[in-house]
Amino acid sequence: MMNKKKLAKSTNKVIAGVCAGLAEYFGWDIALVRIAYLLLSILSAAFPGMIVYTILWIIMPEKFDYQ
Repeated sequence: MMNKKKLAKSTNKVIAGVCAGLAEYFGWDIALVRIAYLLLSILSAAFPGMIVYTILWIIMPEKFDYQ
């Protein structure tokens, strides 16, 4: 049976697990995703970054580990 990756919030959370969930889905380093998000938010006057993060926080499902 094939394992399909699903985008979900991570259990490795700082606030809501959105950045970590994106990093795990794409196979990227979690710290780099968090730094990139922070820099992108600061450079865009923070407001658009906060909106995108909040929307992802609401729509991304929680991660469930099935054994």
